[in-house]
Amino acid sequence: MTKSLFDYTVKDASDKPYPLSQHEGKIILIVNVASKCGYTPQYKGLEALYQKYKDQGLVVLGFPCNQFMGQEPGTNTEIQEFCQLNYGVSFPVLGKVDVNGSSTDPIYEFLKDEAPGILGSKAIKWNFTKFLTDKSGKKVDRFATATVPEDLAADIEKALKA
Repeated sequence: MTKSLFDYTVKDASDKPYPLSQHEGKIILIVNVASKCGYTPQYKGLEALYQKYKDQGLVVLGFPCNQFMGQEPGTNTEIQEFCQLNYGVSFPVLGKVDVNGSSTDPIYEFLKDEAPGILGSKAIKWNFTKFLTDKSGKKVDRFATATVPEDLAADIEKALKA
């Protein structure tokens, strides 16, 4: 049986289980985030997308990751405070994960298998790589770090209508 995003449970910022099945039937935008990255201001755009489309069925999930030049060194609590104080983030920012290597979180194994990068590469190249899933949690599109959140609006609207 082919897995879907909704078959996974991750950890929230308090290290408690966070079943993705709670979002079944919604469009999910998953982003590996970092607080000390040149792309960190994308939090503002991610929050704007969330505010614009959450009532139509969009969920944004941030997964902090410290694998890229140590740009997410904080604890889960510090990350939560940073996101709220600096960007007013109201979407879930979950527990810190690895997105590459031997300790890759299973959700990222799934995402990379479903939507490889350029030339079939599965590795996440940098912070703020984005994955958008459909309402079934199966179809996954991948967007590069440099793709600003605002540029995802058309893809989100299309997925919401499907």
